[in-house]
Amino acid sequence: MTRSPDHPIVFCVTPQFAVPTLERLVESGFSVRLVVTQPDRPKGRGLELVPSPVKQAAFKLALPVHQPEKIKTNEELKAKLEQIAPDAIIVVGYGRIIPKWMLDLPKFGNINLHASLLPKYRGAAPIQWAIANGESVTGVTTMRIDEGLDTGDILLQQEMSISAEDTAETLSPRLAAIGADLIIETLRGLQAGSMHPQKQDNARATLAPVLKKEHGRIDFSRGASEIYNRFRGFQPWPGAFTTFRRSGLKVMAMKLASEQIPPAQLLVGGGQLFAGCGNRSVELLEVQPEGKKRISARDFVHGYRPKTGEKVGE
Repeated sequence: MTRSPDHPIVFCVTPQFAVPTLERLVESGFSVRLVVTQPDRPKGRGLELVPSPVKQAAFKLALPVHQPEKIKTNEELKAKLEQIAPDAIIVVGYGRIIPKWMLDLPKFGNINLHASLLPKYRGAAPIQWAIANGESVTGVTTMRIDEGLDTGDILLQQEMSISAEDTAETLSPRLAAIGADLIIETLRGLQAGSMHPQKQDNARATLAPVLKKEHGRIDFSRGASEIYNRFRGFQPWPGAFTTFRRSGLKVMAMKLASEQIPPAQLLVGGGQLFAGCGNRSVELLEVQPEGKKRISARDFVHGYRPKTGEKVGE
């Protein structure tokens, strides 16, 4: 489909989650006139500058890219956007607060794709917290951004089930795919005048705050299901970790178990490794001792010889 220059779009994004939306916009004929993304950041041991996933995708699609460090009082960016006069600015995980001048600029406003069924899980990590809290259903929402934190009027929503085996890594690309379609449907509805924005019920709001490393520390006083859900939700970062014999121990794979073991105590048998929780237990399938490679529980048992009754987390 050819692009429609009569309906210019600006895409204001950064993470991998946003890439399917950018690709679908171009594929569907929308005129993406500018991609705004965060500056390249140093990564890896060599601290080489690495472009965001969206920047890489934009280059493949031959789209112009702008990478301002700040946007609130950025006159260069303001001039660029005023010249484009976009119908809409699409915002997906950009990581910056959108200033009022930018909110007021487009005809259809700033449209956000959020990875939850708002007003649930407002904030920076909705996918992770939905899984960590044991939800069986989540989804994506398109909303018109206002000056609050994910408090704008809802345009469209699409549900998606969360399987018992899903992690944040497996769920995210599926949500990104349905989110891309929802953005297209939303834009076409706005152009046709068929959208009916709905106010959010703030009384039903829950938060999905920025993840911190401490969120990955396993608290064995929690129930086994809660520990397992947090393990699934906090992949790949901050992951799940504890200590064993006063050294760090990352838990790379686990599953629920039925053994009745006191919290934080280990049960060792037949090459298997179980840890007691506030109720029931979890089986530790793969671990990574501090400074070492990831290994199976069987190799850990053979190499470190943990004893039944020893504790983790001390």
